[in-house]
Amino acid sequence: MTERPVALPPSRPRGPDAGALGWLRANLFNSWGNTLLTVLILWGLAVILPPLVRWGFLDSVMSGDAAACRAADGACWAFIHEKLLFILFGTYPHDQLWRPGLVVLVFIVLLTVSCDRRLWRHWLAPLWLVGLGGMGVLMAGGVLGLPAVEDSLWGGLPLTLGLATVGLVVAFPISILLALGRRSTLPLVRGLSVAWIELIRGVPLISLLFMASVMLPLFLPTGVTIDKLLRAQVAFILFASAYLAEVIRGGLQAIPKGQGEAADALGLGYWQKMVAIILPQALSLVIPPLVNTFIGLFKDTSLVLVIGLFDLLRTAKSSLSDPFWHGFYREAYVFIGIIYFSFCFFFARYSRWLEANIKHSQKPL
Repeated sequence: MTERPVALPPSRPRGPDAGALGWLRANLFNSWGNTLLTVLILWGLAVILPPLVRWGFLDSVMSGDAAACRAADGACWAFIHEKLLFILFGTYPHDQLWRPGLVVLVFIVLLTVSCDRRLWRHWLAPLWLVGLGGMGVLMAGGVLGLPAVEDSLWGGLPLTLGLATVGLVVAFPISILLALGRRSTLPLVRGLSVAWIELIRGVPLISLLFMASVMLPLFLPTGVTIDKLLRAQVAFILFASAYLAEVIRGGLQAIPKGQGEAADALGLGYWQKMVAIILPQALSLVIPPLVNTFIGLFKDTSLVLVIGLFDLLRTAKSSLSDPFWHGFYREAYVFIGIIYFSFCFFFARYSRWLEANIKHSQKPL
């Protein structure tokens, strides 16, 4: 028995908006205003990009000394090559630079593991605590045969990552408690939470750093001192917790009251209701503002330079004090700008993916 051929449905002709020309017409030249804006943007790129490419690539100096850089018209990337270790790791002992390098590698590994939702298990939080403890041991030394290194010698990228990571890891649970406390029906708890949030949010971070660095030692008993790095870390945690608390409170307010009432009807306690039902939904709703706050706080770590800590920005500025390489500030700031942008762009792209992934998983089957 032979099978009868099945006639395929006639294909529709391609419309005028198909292909590259159609996409351009539909997205860039679909009105007089968009056409004018597109032309202005293309003109601006034509004016800016050619000299930028010549300075950064075509006329740049990739290797050599400062004299070769001053004789050239382009960027002096030889300066970055010469000062790379100092910019990344500051004044850390040169023969122990493998330790801060390993710290950065451990941080990247932990961050990569945490980005996979399939690995969001009960062991992930202890893994971060162990990882942070291990990074602290590597930087400080004094155990396991590692020479001790004072934290006044820490600097560069490990210090920036350490301040941001420890600050956010500690501040996040505090911010959840503050957000819940601000919505509490207990007047004392609500009042203390409101006072904490409004007081910290009402002053800039740099003032908290000055208070922790200059004013706090004046109130300590004679002979009692607190490490400068620890004081800066505490100030950063206080600042981050207040801002994150308001973001989380916004997510809590967006949850319908029926969710809590249904949990109460099931006989769930307050913390069972919050941990199992309310908080997961609230946090998923505020992923964009949470990540935006994370990015802002990550960049705010550069303010610790005003109290004498050698973060990434401070080491880049200090590298310019070398008289042989004086004046190549553009290359230094472009380099650290690329580092900051890489981390922030990763956070932004991951937050978009995570938000879309969570929305997809919440769709009814």
